[in-house]
Amino acid sequence: MSEKCSRRMTSGILPQFSGTICSMFKRRVEQLKEKIKNEKLDAVLVSSVSNISYLSGFTNFSKDEREAYIFLGKNFQYIITDGRYSEAVEKQISHLELFERGNEKSTEELFKKHKKEIKTLGIEEDNLTVAEFKTVKKHFKNIKHFNVSHLRSAKTDDEIKRIKKACQIGDLAFKYILKKIKVGVTEKEIAGELKKFIKENGAEFSFPAIVAFGKNSSIPHHQTGNTKLKDGDTVLLDLGAKVENYCSDMTRTVFFGSPINKQSLRSVDLKQRKIYRVVLEAQQKAVDFINRTTKGSKEIKAQEVDRVAREYIRSQGFPDIPHSLGHGVGLEVHEHPSLSPKSRDILKEGMVFSIEPGIYLPNFGGVRIEDLFVLEKNGLRQLTNSDKKLFFI
Repeated sequence: MSEKCSRRMTSGILPQFSGTICSMFKRRVEQLKEKIKNEKLDAVLVSSVSNISYLSGFTNFSKDEREAYIFLGKNFQYIITDGRYSEAVEKQISHLELFERGNEKSTEELFKKHKKEIKTLGIEEDNLTVAEFKTVKKHFKNIKHFNVSHLRSAKTDDEIKRIKKACQIGDLAFKYILKKIKVGVTEKEIAGELKKFIKENGAEFSFPAIVAFGKNSSIPHHQTGNTKLKDGDTVLLDLGAKVENYCSDMTRTVFFGSPINKQSLRSVDLKQRKIYRVVLEAQQKAVDFINRTTKGSKEIKAQEVDRVAREYIRSQGFPDIPHSLGHGVGLEVHEHPSLSPKSRDILKEGMVFSIEPGIYLPNFGGVRIEDLFVLEKNGLRQLTNSDKKLFFI
């Protein structure tokens, strides 16, 4: 094992994976080079932080600033960064050549150096700024969009273990927060308690929690605010933890107030119950469809999974789901694959994704139930395990 590999394993940059960690990242770069070759590109510029982390093992770059690139071609493989990170990168990364940019050297120098051997360059077009694209375009005439994130779709056993760990903390957070829900508490206060609990359990938010009370639950991505909880309100909680750089994502909907009895049935209670039942059944139908298709050794089209849940909700007289049925989760809380009406993705073994049907009625409220699953050889395994029975608190 090289000195650089040894240092990285104790640096805290990425968790230790099974096998030789340096070999894993080197293998990922080789897989990307093979993908470049297959798509008839001469080189690719990787700009998104998650993909840089996936290929290098270095996770300290900020998502708010452009602090690094990876530039790969047939005969070269660079990690480009500046003096703030160059020492750490040089010590911890052995499979990529460091190019330190600064006042005297710019990334454009590398572009000029390799310009003659690059006829077509792949870029992450949904990640570069217009200014960055103009700079790249100045040096390379033929530019094509290149999706690096697809390499991350199928997770290793070690990655799944870390996602599972994040899910377990999310489950604990949900159980904890139910005890904090009471009349007069605000959405922001509940979100604050969630963040505190997750941090105290050795994790961080994978995204800002969505806490929606009452009519606010009809807005799928409600901006958590100062709304106070009152009796009879729907409570929608969408939360996730991040452990060792891997995310979880889960949504639960509960109802606040004493359980109703036969003598005090109200139309609103009946409506809430029906909505909840339909959403839960829609999720189960999607799960059953995947499991049946897996056992039949057929190709699982993400679009068809989405259709199963979507059509069931519509058949029960409710409006269409205003978002996709699900999405991949890993280093990012939203990544490949996409379970949506227009998706062309095929679900494969090792993929981790959410299934999250929802019904949202303006000026009334909404219900979303979301779980994470990993697709295995014999079907789905659920990674989030918080209670889903309809209940009042």
